[in-house]
Amino acid sequence: QKLFLCRLTRCVRCPVAYHANDYCMAAGSVVLANNSFLCPNHFTPRRGFRNHEHVNVSWCFVCSEGGSLLCCESCPAAFHQECLNIDMPEGSWFCNDCLAGKKPHYKDILWVKVGRYRWWPAEVSHPKNIPENILRMRHNVGEFPVHFFGSNDYLWTYQARVFPYMDVDTNNKEKMGKGVDAIYKKALEEAASRFLKLQAEKELRQLQEDRRNDKKPPPYRHIKVNRPIGKVQFITADLSEIPRCNCKASDENPCGIDSECINRMLMYECHPQVCPAGEGCLNQAFTKRQYSQVEIFRTLARGWGLRCAHDIKKGEFVNEYVGEVIDEEECRARIKHAQDNDICNFYMLTLDKDRIIDAGPKGNQARFMNHSCQPNCETQKWTVNGDTRVGLFALIDVPAGTELTFNYNLECLANGKTVCKCGAPNCSGFLGVRPKNNPPADDKGRKLKKKVQAKRKNKMEVTKEREDECFSCGDGGQIVSCKRPGCPKVYHADCLNLTKRPAGRWECPWHQCDLCGKEAASFCEMCPSSYCTLHRDGMLFISKLDGRLSCSEHDPCGPDPLEPGEIRESVPKDTMGMMVTLVI
Repeated sequence: QKLFLCRLTRCVRCPVAYHANDYCMAAGSVVLANNSFLCPNHFTPRRGFRNHEHVNVSWCFVCSEGGSLLCCESCPAAFHQECLNIDMPEGSWFCNDCLAGKKPHYKDILWVKVGRYRWWPAEVSHPKNIPENILRMRHNVGEFPVHFFGSNDYLWTYQARVFPYMDVDTNNKEKMGKGVDAIYKKALEEAASRFLKLQAEKELRQLQEDRRNDKKPPPYRHIKVNRPIGKVQFITADLSEIPRCNCKASDENPCGIDSECINRMLMYECHPQVCPAGEGCLNQAFTKRQYSQVEIFRTLARGWGLRCAHDIKKGEFVNEYVGEVIDEEECRARIKHAQDNDICNFYMLTLDKDRIIDAGPKGNQARFMNHSCQPNCETQKWTVNGDTRVGLFALIDVPAGTELTFNYNLECLANGKTVCKCGAPNCSGFLGVRPKNNPPADDKGRKLKKKVQAKRKNKMEVTKEREDECFSCGDGGQIVSCKRPGCPKVYHADCLNLTKRPAGRWECPWHQCDLCGKEAASFCEMCPSSYCTLHRDGMLFISKLDGRLSCSEHDPCGPDPLEPGEIRESVPKDTMGMMVTLVI
């Protein structure tokens, strides 16, 4: 983003360059002078330091399912090979974002992995805005401070242990917060609120910059009707073949939206020389180009968009999708040309089995309408004078000034698995993926709830027999469970260094002392570490992160973090007979 400053500053070790401002500079960069810096690509992890270990998620970023995953070597991203539709790579593999050089920036909202905690939402803080004791903590080039929501703690981390918070996460906070503690619920709510606020700030900055530069949409040639290209042919029906409706010129609204016009019901446009209503026919919107008044405007994350200049009623004709009509061979050639030249915007929409409308080089204002998983418009294929044409119609009443959107429904070609940024409550997260189930909306956009018979609530509280996430790494997936009565802990076999699933009455390592293997008496609440009465002295302490009893591997967010192998000074036993340690 070219914001406020155009002066470039360059890395002294590689060709990376950024605009010299906090919006463009990657988090973790070390500024050396006005025109030079050290970029995060030169980060070197510390050996044996747990929070420098690269970690990948245990689900696919496209379909959110587990299984055999292709993991990025420089960030937590993971994908199914089938979801990316690529051949299995040999050696190291990097996701598209990492190949494009995308890095976290200051004020970005991220999901951060700390030790064995679950993925936690946090905001990237600028080093000049963090407390002095956090700034003095040991950190390397490439590390940046994050401020955790909910707990208000800080941590220095880097790209391999974070991934971006997305629009869809703001709508899923209630689902993700089920069955978790109050601190995590608070964190989810604060992250969603902060994310929306930062999005609004970015949009305002972008609009101000566009006005300053008098920025206009990319050039295209405006046309009023479809243009055939190459071998494509249009169909023109004989007047005798055009269906005739039963409407009359004397009707109140002949062939209108509320009429019983058979042609309108079958999505046939009436012909002025055939329709009995004659000049009074209201079913000739395509031919007469009776479009709604719209205006092109700049959105924040989805480029240019289209919004209505006046109120549009449900069912009204908004615009026709117009462009060059090409065949499949030409379509594939244009897609290949776009990929070879790093063109990522496509305007192709399937007309029928052998024809595609490409509104990229030539089209009308409808080409600027963005996708939404909960749209206010829809595409309809109408027969006009014997040939098929695509129109956009309002699904609900749309107030003036509202952005107009429709669901691409896999009709738009060449999008692949592109991140969806529509921000709808039922957003699927990716273009081409079916939106999540959501109650339908009425004409005013309110959710309609199904009427179900009320069930009597059981007063007995149901406790969870088994946890859903590995107690060792905090992720889900294929897990093995402890068979000890009352123990809900589950683990990945890999986390326990097991070559196969244990058989019989297997008990997890949480119940045996880490040092001697005898019955454990004191337990870390955040990992499988546990100790007997002889070995627990000095091994457990109260975590500053959330006050739980933990081993020396935790408390990474405190002002005085532990180094590998470091143990804090112990204090006398508490009234419960359990050894605690003093957090300095």
